[in-house]
Amino acid sequence: MTDPTLDALLPPQMAQRAQELGIRKAALPADVTFVLAVLGGAFIALGAVFSTVAAAGSAGLPFGLARVLIGLVFSLGLILVVVGGAELFTGNVLIIMAWVGRQVSTRRLLRNWALVIVGNAVGALGTAALTFGAGHYGFGRGAVGAAQLATAQAKFGQGFLATFVLGILGNALVCLAIWLSFSARSTTDRVLAVVPPVAAFVAAGFEHCIADLYLVPVALLTRDLAPAAFWAGIGSAPEAFVDMSWGGFLTGILLPATLGNMVGGGLLVGLVYWFVYLRHPAGG
Repeated sequence: MTDPTLDALLPPQMAQRAQELGIRKAALPADVTFVLAVLGGAFIALGAVFSTVAAAGSAGLPFGLARVLIGLVFSLGLILVVVGGAELFTGNVLIIMAWVGRQVSTRRLLRNWALVIVGNAVGALGTAALTFGAGHYGFGRGAVGAAQLATAQAKFGQGFLATFVLGILGNALVCLAIWLSFSARSTTDRVLAVVPPVAAFVAAGFEHCIADLYLVPVALLTRDLAPAAFWAGIGSAPEAFVDMSWGGFLTGILLPATLGNMVGGGLLVGLVYWFVYLRHPAGG
């Protein structure tokens, strides 16, 4: 009989839900997983679009207040994933809870991660191409494009180790947002659970590899293909961003951010909660 209570689930029940969800995700057909992953990448990219617009209009605000605003609007992306239904690589590292409990095979775990990260990349890069093709960089008299370029350029200046550590911190918060959503009994619960950790990770400047698959490519497209009128409007030139490159993005940003995200979500959240609540099943 279904429990009629509206009380939020407690952590031991949340751990059971996380493990059961991991089993279901790992068992999804490949085509379904991939399509849901494309949606997941696009959803996170839409959150990044929203945050870029907020950043474009925040120049007059104090730094901290501007960052909090940017983080709050970025949470749209994970809300769409959690409520709308999609597959997200950085969240799916939590399948490790089912894997370490021997409920999911290594083959199925790696299959899911591979399909999802490729699908996420397609969704995020596709959204970057669409927004660039729509001339979104020119909105606000070029303020959106200037914000795209400034965001990406800052990432290129961080260095491999810093990006890796920022990735650990970033996905620890993202997976905590997803973990908190496992306690939810309603859509409102899910939204309220997701927003604060996501807003915190963005406001703090932490790294998220799927968001980077939108934020950096759209800036590179703007740098390489935006017309002269755009550059005149923002008082800059492509030469101001020569330190940004596709190769540097892949090896200096995407790789360390992805590795850090796996450690932050899989080890610091997934394995910790498995150890606490699932290592010795109730009655075992």
